[in-house]
Amino acid sequence: MAARSELTRLEAFLDAFADRLLPRAPAGIREFLAFGIKQAWACLFGGLMLIAIIGTSWLYPEGAALAGNDFLVILAVIIQIGMLAARLETGRELVVIIVFHIVGTGMEIFKSAVGSWNYAPGGFLHIGAVPLFTGFMYAAVGSYLVRVYRLFDLSFTHYPPRWLTAVIAAAIYLNFFTHHFIIDLRLLLVVLTVVVFFRCRMHFSVHRTTLSMPVLLAFVLVAFFIWLAENIGTAAGAWLYPSQDDGWHLVPLTKLVAWFLLMMISVVLVTFVHKPKPPETETPEAHG
Repeated sequence: MAARSELTRLEAFLDAFADRLLPRAPAGIREFLAFGIKQAWACLFGGLMLIAIIGTSWLYPEGAALAGNDFLVILAVIIQIGMLAARLETGRELVVIIVFHIVGTGMEIFKSAVGSWNYAPGGFLHIGAVPLFTGFMYAAVGSYLVRVYRLFDLSFTHYPPRWLTAVIAAAIYLNFFTHHFIIDLRLLLVVLTVVVFFRCRMHFSVHRTTLSMPVLLAFVLVAFFIWLAENIGTAAGAWLYPSQDDGWHLVPLTKLVAWFLLMMISVVLVTFVHKPKPPETETPEAHG
């Protein structure tokens, strides 16, 4: 069960409701349902963005006065304002989400300029060839991470010093740009990430049970689901890779490396809001 002090008012209400409802189910089913519900709730922003992208692709009229990309920007802003108005995100979390937006948009501007991927033209709400809704896709990752931290009351054993993780994250972000001009260091950066986080375990509270898993496994799992979302986005035509210009196909699995490294950057950004804490039963370690 998440720490009540960390939950928003609505989340505390839902948590109390689950306390009354879930005990009627067998223990295994109870924990499975609680895990699924919490994960779905944490994915709310990202899920709504995917629905908006798919709905715009399928239903938005061609030749409308307002371009589809601009419509997506407006929808994304409405979703974000709605989550704040409903107090589904805290002020501190909003700061991290804005940082995700800025970091993601900066990379999008560069990557689209060098031809890594491209967006449908049209509209006014864009920077260069990049529609402004793209920053909200990165913000969705930030929203998920800060919400899952609260909902599952995350704690860590053997978490590496934050300064070290920040240095590696900065190198990863820089490499996303520099590998177009000099040697690509992504595999070295993957190795460094694995070495630094190899002993680290994440502890998470489901409902009545606290479980743990290697942090690196969590990185891989989230990267995989981002890859799935990316396939939905490209299938809907929100953006395309050059190899998809002649016909859509699955995004290569090799992109998982990029999303794994993105998870490293994302986690580091979140630790500036939620400092990694040890489990309550553990003697606190130095977390940087």
